[in-house]
Amino acid sequence: MARYTGPVCRLCRRERMKLFLKGAKCDTMKCPIEQRPYPPGIHGRGRVRESEYLLQLREKQKARRVYGLLEKQFRTLYEEANRQKGITGENLLRMLELRLDNVVFRSNFAASRNQARQFVRHGHVSVNGRRVTIPSYQVRKGDVVEMRGKSKSMIVLRHNLDTIDRAVPQWLDAEPADAKATVRDEPLREQIDVPVREQLIVELYSK
Repeated sequence: MARYTGPVCRLCRRERMKLFLKGAKCDTMKCPIEQRPYPPGIHGRGRVRESEYLLQLREKQKARRVYGLLEKQFRTLYEEANRQKGITGENLLRMLELRLDNVVFRSNFAASRNQARQFVRHGHVSVNGRRVTIPSYQVRKGDVVEMRGKSKSMIVLRHNLDTIDRAVPQWLDAEPADAKATVRDEPLREQIDVPVREQLIVELYSK
């Protein structure tokens, strides 16, 4: 399984905004972007020449890093979104939101998408009663995502359910007491709160 293993706080600084990749730490003053709100590296505070390509690239990198995908995975997902009917950018964001690891995160079972990905890979999550260990698994309308058996008693899960106060999106029905969530419907664009301008990503890949 390929994944980014470097320091994730550098990614937030690179994008000049919080991407909330570290869970609770991102809400405190310990977040590096609070102390150094500029890109990492010796030239981080230098003047950057803005261009159309740079804006498009930064939007693509931002989306990719928020959801924890590598470039090849992201490009493959974009091509699939482009083949579907409708607006390509909205299709892309919808598919990103319907990834299993993101649904676990949105249901407040995990403090971050990285932690949600780990839950899935370690076999703690089931979909419609069957264990699924693929973070990129696409859930569908009506699917029931649930923490499995003994996994419901994990200290980290109970801590997350007790302390995380993120709003669960409208397209999900979460039942914290049972560590279970049901996909009510496919998410609409206005229900996706990720600060990404998807049209710029489409323009970048359309060149």
